[in-house]
Amino acid sequence: MLQVRRSRGVLSGILLALLGIWGALIPFIGPDFHYAYTPDKAWTYNTGRLWLEILPGAAALLGGLLLMGSSGRHVKLFGAMLGILAGAWFVTGNIVAPLWTTVAPAGSPASATTLMRAMEQIGFFGGLGAVLVLVAGFAAGRLTAVPGIVVTEPVAAVPASTVPVSTEADRTVADRTLDDGTVADRTVDDSTVATRSRWSVLPHRAKVPVQAVPADDVEQTRTIS
Repeated sequence: MLQVRRSRGVLSGILLALLGIWGALIPFIGPDFHYAYTPDKAWTYNTGRLWLEILPGAAALLGGLLLMGSSGRHVKLFGAMLGILAGAWFVTGNIVAPLWTTVAPAGSPASATTLMRAMEQIGFFGGLGAVLVLVAGFAAGRLTAVPGIVVTEPVAAVPASTVPVSTEADRTVADRTLDDGTVADRTVDDSTVATRSRWSVLPHRAKVPVQAVPADDVEQTRTIS
């Protein structure tokens, strides 16, 4: 249960790693493409970018690497949780940042048009964090799903076999004179066949009922014989 296929979660890991690299590097290379937060100068470092962009981007990158390189379920789950936390911090970090400073540490969108400012907010924080949470949550859901039980060795059905054990036939002829002058000719055919199978052993007995024969017929038969 603690081991999964190494290929499970690899695609999600690749996406997490790429998104983490994007989140950590875009504040430094974005000004070269006129896509930046203030200060809009390439490779400008400050503590706001460290806490709000570099660290969550590194966490997402680490989570993606764990998803790609490990075969342990718990290790992959830890990587997915890192991706979820990093995405959540990208979404909320810039919002709660004014709680410990009067100016947003990440700055503000540097573009002049409203559309570009919206795109910068989406690409730097809100949209990036939402995609990270979505991808990491999908990976975590697949990893926590318990696979069904698979029968690897089918059991062949064995038909019940009936094996005769013994057969005994006892035939007894008894002639008995009754009070009314008749002779009872009783022939008992007692055949016992025992059968043995997987489930039970059942005896079967066949009996022939007693037939009364008149005495005159018996005497005539004896005389002729």
